[in-house]
Amino acid sequence: MMPSYFFAHGAPSLVLEDHAYNDLLKSFAAHTTKPKAIVIFSAHWEQQTQTVSAVDEYSTIYDFGGFQDELYRMTYPAKGNRSLSDEIQALFSKHGIQSTLDEERGLDHGAWVVLKLIYPDVDIPVVALSVNRYLTNEQQYQIGKALSELREQDVLIIGSGGTVHNLRRVNWNSKGTDSWAEEFDNWLQSKLETWDVTSLFNYRELAPYAQDAVPTNEHFIPLLIAMGAGDANRDAKLLHRSYQYGNLSLSCWQFN
Repeated sequence: MMPSYFFAHGAPSLVLEDHAYNDLLKSFAAHTTKPKAIVIFSAHWEQQTQTVSAVDEYSTIYDFGGFQDELYRMTYPAKGNRSLSDEIQALFSKHGIQSTLDEERGLDHGAWVVLKLIYPDVDIPVVALSVNRYLTNEQQYQIGKALSELREQDVLIIGSGGTVHNLRRVNWNSKGTDSWAEEFDNWLQSKLETWDVTSLFNYRELAPYAQDAVPTNEHFIPLLIAMGAGDANRDAKLLHRSYQYGNLSLSCWQFN
């Protein structure tokens, strides 16, 4: 069964950087089975109704400003997969989750930056999905769980976001790591590895520095969705964790 994954996408410039996290992303394909298709939830596509892309070929969205000129020349013209989009809608309906199709939207940087690093050949069809910050944490988990059977079809389910993502607290010149960011991620790791969903669903009340790490939840949601997709086996593995700019987390979780 194909694992599901959570990837932090950091800043848009991640795709140009050279460090251990990028090395992991660039070597990902060489160490995993090539999927038949990719389903990706990006923190940067927010809708109050669960939305499923149904495009023939994606445009590239440059939903950022002030970065290197090279980023604005990059593209990721992945193909869609309408039959998979329809299957996803059917699975959502089966589990009582309302959804709608989108036939126009391209891939935002939360999706294409990660995909360009792990599958630069752009040879795997992609279905992008939105997130909804107004659902409960348990509902986020159930969205992933609803799609878990896709893993049996060699479909790769990815959540793209960030566990510590507070742009008001980042220090662009910092060479160290803020202790509060590590404390939050250490707490998170302990709950993920023991699959303590009760604590995770209540992380805002229980986790140290939760408000600092997750001031708004759109970047945290993809982690819960990817975890939900791994509900059958409940086996979480941390593949990488590091930080940029003092506290912006770069982490990768595998859910087997």
